[in-house]
Amino acid sequence: MQTILTDFYTLQSSEKEENGRFIANISLNKEHDIFNGHFPGNPVTPGVCMMQIVKELTEEFTGAQLFLKSASNVKFMAIINPFETPDLTLQLDITENEDEVKVKNTTSFGETIALKMSVNYKKLTS
Repeated sequence: MQTILTDFYTLQSSEKEENGRFIANISLNKEHDIFNGHFPGNPVTPGVCMMQIVKELTEEFTGAQLFLKSASNVKFMAIINPFETPDLTLQLDITENEDEVKVKNTTSFGETIALKMSVNYKKLTS
């Protein structure tokens, strides 16, 4: 699997639960260059980076290379500041068939939900 977000986050732990649910705990790298420009003096994790993390984790858990087909109900509900809340928990409810992978994601820190979204990925063949 190809990782676009080199050194942006570290997967601390993951576990598979029943019904295709995965729980992943990650830590953001507050020293990453992205935060120098987004935004200077007030770092905020870009939404597109959070969406990419979900894709990369889904690829890791399914063993498939994926291409984003569609996203719906994308709701950014809290700012993720890598200095204040670098440790995130991602719940990924993954359903896959021969050609597609569907994911319902909830990303949180502590009791705060930061992101909710549903995404559909197309499986790519080598």
